[in-house]
Amino acid sequence: MAHTVTVTVPARPLARADVEFVVKKDDEVLGRLLISQGAVNWFAKGTTYSCKMSWAKFDTVMRAKATRTERHNA
Repeated sequence: MAHTVTVTVPARPLARADVEFVVKKDDEVLGRLLISQGAVNWFAKGTTYSCKMSWAKFDTVMRAKATRTERHNA
């Protein structure tokens, strides 16, 4: 089954509040992804700490490790 991703967007600029994605598979929470102006944070299920990555590091990891799938016209 596909993953379910729910987003909670705050009612203020991203610079002051994270955007939160709740990621589920088969109705079970895998974790929460918080996107901020300065970094990406992953809170795995049942943890109170996050795995934090800067945007520069995220770019490096995605270019090196992610699977290329489709072209996006920007």
